[in-house]
Amino acid sequence: MDTTETLEFGHVDRKQIYEYVERRGAVDPEETRKQLGLDPGGFRHHIAILKRDGRLEEEEGTLRVALEAGTEEEYVDEDLEFHIRPARQEDLTGIVGAIRQVAEEKTYIVAETVADEIDHESALLRHNEIESRMFFVATVDDDVVGWVHLHAPELEKLSHTAELTVGVIEEYRGHGVGSHLLSRGLEWAATNGYEKVYQSVPSSNEEAIEFLESHGWETEAVREDHYKLAGEYVDEVMMAVEL
Repeated sequence: MDTTETLEFGHVDRKQIYEYVERRGAVDPEETRKQLGLDPGGFRHHIAILKRDGRLEEEEGTLRVALEAGTEEEYVDEDLEFHIRPARQEDLTGIVGAIRQVAEEKTYIVAETVADEIDHESALLRHNEIESRMFFVATVDDDVVGWVHLHAPELEKLSHTAELTVGVIEEYRGHGVGSHLLSRGLEWAATNGYEKVYQSVPSSNEEAIEFLESHGWETEAVREDHYKLAGEYVDEVMMAVEL
């Protein structure tokens, strides 16, 4: 599904079903039908059309929003084997944990906000008339060790831009995990019509700034004393890359 397209459903019940699933991330079909008060025949028909149109998908008896994001890829660096794939609703706890561990370093304020948001909403992937949100994860033995997140407001004047966060827990840095995550996220953004991706980091996060610069990102602006970390004022560095 192209995340920048206008959502049209052709039937009010179909729209209601999609919005119910989208708000919750992953749902049981029968429970959804009962909650919405729809008759079984009509519900099955609408689900079939939503699947046909690439709006919803069903896996192991669970309905979720369908976002075209490619397949799982395997990488090996020295003695580390890791995989990068589109995130699933079941990854929410692992993603929140990874983000919070990185955020404990007090150098990634935007990512910490992302963790709070998805933890509160309990829906990992979003695609509605207001926003789109996509995650990819890096896993080792099926455990999340890193993420890349893209968020885009569905506003015409901003429809060409997306905000990105990316991070890897400390124990798995230095193996190219972050670089592969960043590449996967930017590839998805370009494929879905975004022209520019941006993110902001505190100037004290020199490692992140050097990482982004090494991948072609440039500093667009600096807001002086924008953050107050551990009692000290720190500048915000606003970085971006053209796709």
